[in-house]
Amino acid sequence: MSATGSPAPPCSRSWSISEDSLRRYVHFASESCIQELLSASASDSDRGIGGGGDGWKVQGVENGVEISKRRSGSLHTFRSRWLLRSLSPQQFITVANAIDAAKQWDSDLVEARYIKDLEDNLSIIRLRFGDNSKPLFRNREFIVYERRETMEDGTLVVAVASLPKEIAAGLHPKQSNAIRGLLLQSGWVVEKLEDDSCVVTYVVQLDPAGWLPKCFVNRLNTKLVMIIENLRKLAQASPTHHAQI
Repeated sequence: MSATGSPAPPCSRSWSISEDSLRRYVHFASESCIQELLSASASDSDRGIGGGGDGWKVQGVENGVEISKRRSGSLHTFRSRWLLRSLSPQQFITVANAIDAAKQWDSDLVEARYIKDLEDNLSIIRLRFGDNSKPLFRNREFIVYERRETMEDGTLVVAVASLPKEIAAGLHPKQSNAIRGLLLQSGWVVEKLEDDSCVVTYVVQLDPAGWLPKCFVNRLNTKLVMIIENLRKLAQASPTHHAQI
């Protein structure tokens, strides 16, 4: 009870874990995320009737970007794929991994910063959306890990997903006016082609948390996959790209 006789507000649970334990957890969790991303990038969307075994359905092609989705529980997972000519995987992923430039390709984002670097290729990041963001993003934040791996064939994979809420609360307490959403298995797969071009696959499943009609959540996911266009423009405008032309 508080001094005024009213019940005290409930305390949110948080776990304080060592950096070594956090590193082991993220390594374990990100392995399945990486395999899911590679599976999604290798899968062909079903264009026929009756559905394919992998469940992907093409929703349309916009500006050369193929948008597909498949049902994952109560939400949908969305995937975009694009052939980027005369743009290497390194050029694209350098821009996609530039956390300080994230606001240039996502206008709803007001803050993106590293909380902790666990290894050279493993980081914990906070993403925050503010009062002036679109309704589905307004006052939401995400505490995520980011793992970057290069496969034996040169394919680049960036796996991004939210930490469990108790671990996230221990690393960065939630702001009182913020809603903490969940970014589920998401990330990039960038495959190199022979002519120094690449195929980019972006997969995302997002639960923004709070009460939202399911159709709005799915629209939000559709919007997220289209950020690949903004990233392409940034990559082509980068000094590294011009130096190789």
